[in-house]
This record gives sequence, structure tokens and C-alpha cells, in this order.
Amino acid sequence: MTHDRAVVLFGHGARDPAWAQPMERVRDTLRALAPELGVELAFLEFLAPTLDEAIDALVAHGARRIVIVPMFIARGGHLKNDLPKLVAAACERHPGCEIVQVLAVGEAEPVVAAMASYARQCAMEGDG
Repeated sequence: MTHDRAVVLFGHGARDPAWAQPMERVRDTLRALAPELGVELAFLEFLAPTLDEAIDALVAHGARRIVIVPMFIARGGHLKNDLPKLVAAACERHPGCEIVQVLAVGEAEPVVAAMASYARQCAMEGDG
């Protein structure tokens, strides 16, 4: 299936493949909510696919705009240094494609609100 627009959910990665399960759930949920989007996971290290592999696959399937959503709580060294270099290299490989990096998911206002709501719910459990 071809998708003009796509999302890459980008995570750090871990040696334990089970670490990726929450990201897989987000991917599957996003695919169900927006079947018109191409949606892939990518990891900085330890897990596959890499960001290069995910972007190359999406472009091969027709993506012309790819949004990279860092699945990090905050913007640290990987998002300030490593990811912009990877994005720049991908843009050079695919000059006809717009590839953009957005805020770390944990810095997005709806996610901050959801985390606060969850913390409140945990604190309030048992009241009633």
C-alpha cells in the first residue's frame, strides 16, 4: 500500500525486545486511527529497524512527507545531536521528500496533560 504521508515513531532502543512493546501498541493504535498514514517504528540502537531503514522503506512505498516523532519524555543529547544528523542524512538521500523532526512526545501538551491525569488517577484510587 502506498502512503503519501508517514510517521516514524523513533525510540532509543534496548537490548530486551520487550522494551519496544509500548511503542508497538502506539504504532498499532495509530495505524488503526489513521489508515491513510504509513507508520513505522525506528530505533537508535539495539533494535531494528534503524531510522535509515524505516525512512527508506516509507519512501519506497511512496511517502513524500515523513514526520519523525521522538518517543522520548524530553529532548536530551540524542534528540539534540544524534537525531538531527540522521534526519539531515535522510533528507540528502531523499531530496524529493520532506522529512521533519517534531517535539519529543513527552514535551507535547496533550501528552503532558495525559501524564498528569494518569498521576492524579493513581493518587486518587481508593477514594470514593
